[in-house]
Amino acid sequence: MRRLALFGFTIPLAIILIALSVANRKAVFLTIDPFNPENPALGFTLPMFVVVLAALMIGAILGSLLTWFGQGKHRTRAKLEANRSITIKREADAIKQERAAALLDANFSLPAPRSN
Repeated sequence: MRRLALFGFTIPLAIILIALSVANRKAVFLTIDPFNPENPALGFTLPMFVVVLAALMIGAILGSLLTWFGQGKHRTRAKLEANRSITIKREADAIKQERAAALLDANFSLPAPRSN
Protein backbone atom coordinates (compact mmCIF):
# COMPACT_ATOMS: atom_id res chain seq x y z
CA MET A 1 0.00 0.00 0.00
CA ARG A 2 2.82 2.36 0.85
CA ARG A 3 4.57 1.68 -2.43
CA LEU A 4 1.35 2.32 -4.36
CA ALA A 5 0.89 5.65 -2.56
CA LEU A 6 4.51 6.55 -3.29
CA PHE A 7 4.09 5.87 -7.00
CA GLY A 8 0.66 7.52 -7.04
CA PHE A 9 2.19 10.72 -5.69
CA THR A 10 5.73 10.68 -7.06
CA ILE A 11 5.03 9.95 -10.71
CA PRO A 12 2.45 12.74 -11.24
CA LEU A 13 4.68 15.14 -9.29
CA ALA A 14 7.66 14.25 -11.48
CA ILE A 15 5.59 14.75 -14.64
CA ILE A 16 4.44 18.17 -13.44
CA LEU A 17 7.99 19.22 -12.48
CA ILE A 18 9.42 18.07 -15.82
CA ALA A 19 6.71 19.96 -17.71
CA LEU A 20 7.39 23.05 -15.57
CA SER A 21 11.13 22.77 -16.25
CA VAL A 22 10.70 22.41 -20.01
CA ALA A 23 8.24 25.32 -20.20
CA ASN A 24 10.43 27.68 -18.13
CA ARG A 25 13.92 27.34 -19.65
CA LYS A 26 14.37 31.07 -20.26
CA ALA A 27 17.12 32.68 -18.18
CA VAL A 28 16.13 35.28 -15.60
CA PHE A 29 18.26 37.66 -13.56
CA LEU A 30 17.83 37.04 -9.85
CA THR A 31 19.17 39.79 -7.61
CA ILE A 32 19.55 39.82 -3.83
CA ASP A 33 19.99 43.62 -3.58
CA PRO A 34 16.51 45.19 -3.31
CA PHE A 35 17.87 48.77 -3.40
CA ASN A 36 19.97 48.46 -6.55
CA PRO A 37 18.56 45.63 -8.67
CA GLU A 38 20.88 46.44 -11.57
CA ASN A 39 24.01 45.57 -9.54
CA PRO A 40 25.53 42.52 -11.30
CA ALA A 41 27.77 41.67 -8.32
CA LEU A 42 24.74 40.65 -6.23
CA GLY A 43 22.77 38.84 -8.90
CA PHE A 44 22.62 35.58 -10.80
CA THR A 45 21.37 34.60 -14.21
CA LEU A 46 19.57 31.29 -13.91
CA PRO A 47 16.90 29.37 -15.80
CA MET A 48 13.47 30.12 -14.38
CA PHE A 49 12.76 26.49 -13.47
CA VAL A 50 15.85 26.44 -11.22
CA VAL A 51 14.51 29.43 -9.30
CA VAL A 52 11.05 27.87 -8.95
CA LEU A 53 12.35 24.42 -7.95
CA ALA A 54 14.82 25.95 -5.48
CA ALA A 55 12.00 27.96 -3.91
CA LEU A 56 9.86 24.81 -3.61
CA MET A 57 12.70 22.84 -2.04
CA ILE A 58 13.59 25.61 0.42
CA GLY A 59 9.92 25.93 1.37
CA ALA A 60 9.61 22.18 1.95
CA ILE A 61 12.77 22.08 4.05
CA LEU A 62 11.77 25.11 6.14
CA GLY A 63 8.28 23.72 6.63
CA SER A 64 9.69 20.38 7.76
CA LEU A 65 12.10 22.05 10.19
CA LEU A 66 9.40 24.25 11.67
CA THR A 67 7.13 21.25 12.13
CA TRP A 68 9.95 19.24 13.71
CA PHE A 69 10.82 22.03 16.17
CA GLY A 70 7.15 22.66 16.91
CA GLN A 71 6.61 19.02 17.86
CA GLY A 72 9.70 18.86 20.08
CA LYS A 73 7.69 19.06 23.28
CA HIS A 74 5.65 16.04 22.20
CA ARG A 75 8.77 14.01 21.43
CA THR A 76 10.25 14.97 24.81
CA ARG A 77 7.10 13.91 26.62
CA ALA A 78 6.96 10.63 24.70
CA LYS A 79 10.57 9.89 25.64
CA LEU A 80 9.86 10.65 29.32
CA GLU A 81 6.77 8.42 29.28
CA ALA A 82 8.73 5.60 27.63
CA ASN A 83 11.43 5.85 30.30
CA ARG A 84 8.76 5.92 33.00
CA SER A 85 7.09 2.80 31.61
CA ILE A 86 10.45 0.99 31.56
CA THR A 87 11.02 1.96 35.21
CA ILE A 88 7.54 0.78 36.20
CA LYS A 89 8.07 -2.53 34.36
CA ARG A 90 11.38 -3.09 36.17
CA GLU A 91 9.73 -2.34 39.52
CA ALA A 92 6.89 -4.74 38.74
CA ASP A 93 9.36 -7.47 37.77
CA ALA A 94 11.29 -6.93 41.02
CA ILE A 95 8.07 -7.15 43.05
CA LYS A 96 7.11 -10.36 41.23
CA GLN A 97 10.49 -11.89 42.05
CA GLU A 98 10.22 -10.84 45.69
CA ARG A 99 6.72 -12.31 45.89
CA ALA A 100 7.84 -15.57 44.30
CA ALA A 101 10.77 -15.80 46.72
CA ALA A 102 8.50 -15.06 49.68
CA LEU A 103 5.98 -17.71 48.58
CA LEU A 104 8.76 -20.24 48.08
CA ASP A 105 10.17 -19.41 51.53
CA ALA A 106 6.69 -19.63 53.09
CA ASN A 107 6.12 -23.08 51.56
CA PHE A 108 9.36 -24.40 53.07
CA SER A 109 8.64 -22.98 56.51
CA LEU A 110 5.16 -24.55 56.80
CA PRO A 111 5.01 -27.68 58.91
CA ALA A 112 4.43 -30.89 57.03
CA PRO A 113 0.81 -32.06 57.07
CA ARG A 114 0.11 -34.84 59.59
CA SER A 115 -1.07 -38.16 58.35
CA ASN A 116 -3.66 -40.14 60.37
